[in-house]
Amino acid sequence: MKHLFASLLAASAMLAPAHAAAPADFYKGRTVFVIVGFTPGGGYDLYARLLAQHLGKHIPGNPAVVPQNMPGAGSLKAVNYLYSVAPKDGTVIGTFGREQIVAPLFGQAHFDATKLSWLGSITKEVSVCVSWYTSPIKSWNDVMTKQFTAGGSGAGADPDNFSKLYKNVFGAKIKLAVGFPGTSDITLAMQRGEVQGLCGFSWSTVKSHYGSWLRDKKINVLIQAGTARRPDLPDVPLASELAKTAEQRQILDLLLATQITARPFTAPPGIPADRKAILRAAFDETMKDPAFLAGAKKLELEVDPVKGAEVDAIVASLYATPKDVVAKAVRALTN
Repeated sequence: MKHLFASLLAASAMLAPAHAAAPADFYKGRTVFVIVGFTPGGGYDLYARLLAQHLGKHIPGNPAVVPQNMPGAGSLKAVNYLYSVAPKDGTVIGTFGREQIVAPLFGQAHFDATKLSWLGSITKEVSVCVSWYTSPIKSWNDVMTKQFTAGGSGAGADPDNFSKLYKNVFGAKIKLAVGFPGTSDITLAMQRGEVQGLCGFSWSTVKSHYGSWLRDKKINVLIQAGTARRPDLPDVPLASELAKTAEQRQILDLLLATQITARPFTAPPGIPADRKAILRAAFDETMKDPAFLAGAKKLELEVDPVKGAEVDAIVASLYATPKDVVAKAVRALTN
């Protein structure tokens, strides 16, 4: 009898983890938090809040999904939280500046992006430099000949990286004013005349959040950075077209790769494999959800999704970049 009882206990112990890991049982009645690495109101925040509205219905057990803003250091604070502090049980996911994916390569952060549990990216992106209409800077030629004061939000952030890139690779006369928590804060400073504009500004955010500026000609679009020239920006120069040397093209290729993973979402490293699969599947299903797509259309947010496995491959490729190319990029992003 004692032997039988011990055998039953052992069998129960073996079965318990499998039962506890059942997706519907785990997520039912729980809350999934979406960490947003920026202040409310910007593009990353809009995408995160839209995702949070629809993701839960595609997760077994239909948990509540709640966005939480965690700004700081150009969204590096949020990355560090996801990587080192957040529960690794599938109840926390997050989004942050796409540039943070390569920040460790440039010595700007201390995490391994290949270990994050990538869910995917909602869309691809083109980043632009813009100036306010009262500024004397009206075109890219002006940036090359006159001082352009651009706002920045911290080492490794897109506004800082692109400003330094254009200054150090192309010789643009950009003066970087740092210390803003996010792009929404920089745009306020731009309207107040504290800065003349900003670089690394997501074109999708410009269209969705600041469309009236385009219609009323409140901003000048100076340059675009992406894998190809946008059809709706036919007369704005493409950064890669300005590269004149192999070294310039190598540096640009490294930085522009993250434009493919423009609105990334990830869970912490080491979450249970079945929950990672559930979250990835839920993300993919949300990207096809008619209600999600209708919400994106209403907000004028572009949806051109990249799956989690594709993000894995892009990140792995970036982290395999030859060290001499990385060193050149580091020099370009310094000072």
